[in-house]
Amino acid sequence: MRGFSTVALALSACCVVWSAHAELPNVAKPVPNQAALDYGLKATKLAGGWYVIAGANDDFSQANGCNIINTGFYVDDAGVYVINTGISRLYGEQQRALIDSIAKGKPIRQVIALNLHPDYFLGNQAYPKEALAATKLTLQGIKAEAVLYETNLYRLCGDWMKGTESAYPLQTIAPGNLKNMGGKSLEAVELKGHTDSDLVLFDPDSKVMWAGGLVFYKRIVTTPHAKLRPWIESLKKLQAMKPKVVVPSHGPVSWGSEAIDQTLDYLSWLDKRLENAAAMGEEMNDVMKKGAPERFRNFAAYPAEFYRNVTNLYPLYEKEALGGF
Repeated sequence: MRGFSTVALALSACCVVWSAHAELPNVAKPVPNQAALDYGLKATKLAGGWYVIAGANDDFSQANGCNIINTGFYVDDAGVYVINTGISRLYGEQQRALIDSIAKGKPIRQVIALNLHPDYFLGNQAYPKEALAATKLTLQGIKAEAVLYETNLYRLCGDWMKGTESAYPLQTIAPGNLKNMGGKSLEAVELKGHTDSDLVLFDPDSKVMWAGGLVFYKRIVTTPHAKLRPWIESLKKLQAMKPKVVVPSHGPVSWGSEAIDQTLDYLSWLDKRLENAAAMGEEMNDVMKKGAPERFRNFAAYPAEFYRNVTNLYPLYEKEALGGF
């Protein structure tokens, strides 16, 4: 199949059967081998034909191959539908090898990037160009940011990025029902806050939600393109959809709305903290030094990502406190 390349080390699939009780399967974690540039990807079966390929709940590092994203796929009689392709060409190739081992060579029908951030699409080279898809705003963002992403990630991730070049989506996804997934009707909801276009995929039959970058679970959020108040409103909309299983882009798969609630708690606190700090004239360094409440301090990527949150967002709150000037 076009775009496919094999990897030297075997990739294993861990397919865990869905429980009828209010429990999650034991989601298999990747086992990266930096010397062999093997991500050690594993797939775990969820409800309704969905599989998740978990990333490390951590910050980017060469030890984890900069693989900190959850990707996934759906298999039916017609073919395979992929959600996010990871951080590099190597990730995309190894992801596809794993998918092919489970889907038994069924064709790739669609490959969806849920937003513009690099680990959602830099593995696209492993897939047919005509299958690549994203929203209009995400495609615009990818084209604007791709060169910078590649440059920065080559420095940060080293040899894991070998041969990685951006492959832009050709299909444009509009909000509504995606009915091209065999017999499944999937809800595509375009929200915003984490980026200007945060695509959420929701399966109304199994109640599995692919929440993309809107939801972080047991991890501090990333905010290079964030607007907290629209993000908070988007999370409230996700709560109202009443998912049974939420797959965040970063952090463990969760039952019910727990991951949504946790992200909403952190963002609501952060929004109020920055607003109050700006009103009191606090310096950015003071905000960072005081840190976050105890309940957030055991999250992955704390305190480094919290410091980046403040650096990215606090100037906007200071400007607002000064009347927008």
